Amino acid sequence: MYRITLILLFIMVPSCKSWTPGNKVTSADLKWSVKMANSIINRSDSLIYYVDRNPKWAYDVAFLGMAIDRLGDIDPKYSKYMEDWVNYFVGPDGSIIDYRKEEYNLDRLFPGRNVMTLYQRTNDIRYRYALGNLLGQLKDHPKTKSGGYWHKKIYPWQMWLDGIFMGSTFMAQCASVFDAPEWYDIACNQVKMIYEKTLDQNTGLLMHAWDESRQQKWCDPETGKSHYPWSRATGWYTMAIIDILEYLPQDHPDRDELIEILNKTCEAILKVQDKKSGLWFQVLNQGGREGNYIEGSGSAMFSYVFARGARKGYLDKKFIRIAGKAFDDIIRELITTDEKGFLTMHNICGGCGLGGNPYRDGSYEYYINEKRVDNDTKGVAPFILAAIELDR
Repeated sequence: MYRITLILLFIMVPSCKSWTPGNKVTSADLKWSVKMANSIINRSDSLIYYVDRNPKWAYDVAFLGMAIDRLGDIDPKYSKYMEDWVNYFVGPDGSIIDYRKEEYNLDRLFPGRNVMTLYQRTNDIRYRYALGNLLGQLKDHPKTKSGGYWHKKIYPWQMWLDGIFMGSTFMAQCASVFDAPEWYDIACNQVKMIYEKTLDQNTGLLMHAWDESRQQKWCDPETGKSHYPWSRATGWYTMAIIDILEYLPQDHPDRDELIEILNKTCEAILKVQDKKSGLWFQVLNQGGREGNYIEGSGSAMFSYVFARGARKGYLDKKFIRIAGKAFDDIIRELITTDEKGFLTMHNICGGCGLGGNPYRDGSYEYYINEKRVDNDTKGVAPFILAAIELDR
């Protein structure tokens, strides 16, 4: 009987840590959110060096820190993981290592959301100074003639779906924290504008980007739209709407329109869900085409958006069930566990952009051939968020 009990104990221990007799097994240890966070911390005990040994003020690492920080009520070590990263970059005078305003890069604004979180927790003035520096970029940031923020100075006249998550969520959070309602209006305008500019009327899907000048090789010369709906770009955009709604006042005049855009986009996403895997392809509307593959970050983002959107009442309750099923499919299709119980997430696109040098032409071949990276921040972060939202 003792041997059977001991065997059962080894089977039931949490898969994210090495178990020894005497360790207390809690319900939190069994959660996928905690198992993934522990796996990340095991790979790098400092978020500062998670990607490489040359720390950068980067949106993707900040996004992972944000996700893990949301487990802080389980154990303060998870919040400290994010806090240490912010404190490495933000100096006593609010200066930020590796941040340059003159780049006018929306990606560089997103880490400011973690700075705002720490400012609210501590009221430390250095965080306020840092946020003032970031807001200074927004006040001078170049725009299209129609008022859309350029994704980066090096990409003139271009709006990318990614940029709504990077810049507009920062605006909305600033509006809430600093009682500056003008930023609500600007953030909502960016959401609505890029929806109009990138929407494919036939499918309801959104193309990755829009070039107002119609000069880029990657865009349609008539509409300025890029030619393909990239999974993660759509994920960034729908997550952005979820986050903006979190801060937006209930009586804001754009609230209902943002919810309508979210609903239409999520319904379009459902129509291109792969029936076999239950997940989504790298190029959303090219399921089954040679070279296309089930991509981890977009699939995790959609699971999170569906779950949170339904729980908050923005989406139909059916999306809770869909989100849970998709999360199960991610675990089956994309997650492996090593001999120590640590998780690895596979088939995450390392990154896709447009233009630049060497030039990225936005072709189907371009999207499917970009490098895939195990445990990339942009996949494991939304996996954690989806797990938290689904209480898994």
